[in-house]
Amino acid sequence: MGFDKIFASLHGKPVLFWSIDAFQQCKDIDEIVVVTRQDKVAEVQKLVTVEKLTKVSSVVEGGKERHLSVWNGLRATPAGESHFVAIHDAARPLVTPKLISECFASARKSGAVCCASPIPDTVKRASHELMVTEDVERQNLWAMQTPQVFSSALIMQAYASLMSRNELVTDEVSAIQKIGKRVTLLENEDYNFKITFPRDLPMAEQVIDIRLGRDKRR
Repeated sequence: MGFDKIFASLHGKPVLFWSIDAFQQCKDIDEIVVVTRQDKVAEVQKLVTVEKLTKVSSVVEGGKERHLSVWNGLRATPAGESHFVAIHDAARPLVTPKLISECFASARKSGAVCCASPIPDTVKRASHELMVTEDVERQNLWAMQTPQVFSSALIMQAYASLMSRNELVTDEVSAIQKIGKRVTLLENEDYNFKITFPRDLPMAEQVIDIRLGRDKRR
């Protein structure tokens, strides 16, 4: 992006606000822990106060890798009080309270769920020189999204195991798989893309405009 995308302006508010606000408005959420860089803790705390994001109980410092940040966040949740934990990338500001609730409903049945979408494009594997080397069968291929929701006991077990072995994972589904457990996919048909490139911001604003036109919750 060339700049901190989490604090980029999206419809007049930081990207981070939209992600937190969806959880703030979700009836299944009692408490929110925000994990951020050390130099952004004060800025996040100010955002929480100004926007009255009352479900945010703490803002904690993250780690050098994603899994270390998740571990810090998990340890900041009240031990024994949370039955389920949702883990979400702040760079996905188009998540909705409805999607979050649907993930929780599925997790109550299976213990572990991740929202995802099927990959519609033809997929190729390429070399470092960007030369196509082989086809990848797209049948049964899914793009992982967040939130990813788990029973608290299960995700704590998975991360305690990761930390004891000093292993790295790129998402929580991988952490659950490493302890031999299965994760259910919940197909998401709504917009939930990650802000990755500058072009994603105006696209996200268009989605918000559409939603504001039919949904007056904000």
